[in-house]
Amino acid sequence: MSNKIFIDACFGKKTPYTPIWMMRQAGRYLSEYMAVREKAGNFLNLCHAPDMAAEVTLQPIDILGVDAAILFSDILVVPNEMGMELEFIKGFGPKFPQPLKTDEDLDALDMSASNKLTYVYETIKIVRKELADDKALIGFTGSPWTLATYMIEGQGTKTYAVVKKLIYSNPDYMHKLLDKLTVVITEYLEKQIEAGVDAVQIFDSWASALERDAFFEFSWDYMVKIAENIKAKYPHIPVIMFPKGISGFLDGIYGNFDVFGVDWATPIELAKEKLGDKYVLQGNLEPTRLYSRDAIDKGVDHIINTMKNERHIFNLGHGMLPDLDRNNAKYLVDKVHSDSSKF
Repeated sequence: MSNKIFIDACFGKKTPYTPIWMMRQAGRYLSEYMAVREKAGNFLNLCHAPDMAAEVTLQPIDILGVDAAILFSDILVVPNEMGMELEFIKGFGPKFPQPLKTDEDLDALDMSASNKLTYVYETIKIVRKELADDKALIGFTGSPWTLATYMIEGQGTKTYAVVKKLIYSNPDYMHKLLDKLTVVITEYLEKQIEAGVDAVQIFDSWASALERDAFFEFSWDYMVKIAENIKAKYPHIPVIMFPKGISGFLDGIYGNFDVFGVDWATPIELAKEKLGDKYVLQGNLEPTRLYSRDAIDKGVDHIINTMKNERHIFNLGHGMLPDLDRNNAKYLVDKVHSDSSKF
């Protein structure tokens, strides 16, 4: 047993209660976060400033009492350091003004990008020094498919028209890009581990854009390559996979990793039936339940009584929303700790 309940849970060990953390737990619902962000000037500046990024990484530990901190950064720092100009536009979101279009664009990508993400590794080192011994630190990355989607579309999208056209009209181009991203992401996670994270999570935010065969070919297979490379080199580091919106594909999930993140639209019973014997499950409270304590109670009761503190980490089924009541978030953490301890 380790001294970190989150890490024990990642490896399926019996724990005195179900550990909990929340995606996007360092965010706009916290006034302390907003104060640091205002000081930074903008979101990207905050990602690039290790002292401030470390401060907001640690805030939810102190304020909410969660069992793990997740590194404050953004998935798009990877393509940014591969040479793509990145803007965060207020009211719009991230934008790459010059998205990938040609073979020359692919050839120009900087494959040494992980060496330039030193501000991320410095943030990890600062957090590691200040984080309590019984709390875990999670590093993360976007999946190759999710990053490729941004790099080709140039921004967030509801239709995925440009990138999905490519996977059917020019799959070789997509695989070349995904191969490059897989190499860079693997190196990036290795450097996060060397800097001091206790676990890593791979976010596939746009998994649901793909039909079944395309999901496994263009997304999951690459995530598994990354996970298996990490597990081969760092078997003591839990790897968490979070492909959002693929409940219909659970019977095809495979690979050497430890924790499967369940999104809120996937019934927890279904995930337990399909994957609970193979992987620890993480999730999956609907984030908007945090607007109501009655809704929190019902959601937590259902998940806790389904999982019974066996091979489970509590989380939301996606990220915290910016206008949630922090007191409700603290209420959720306390309730999960208390209610799961009875098992």
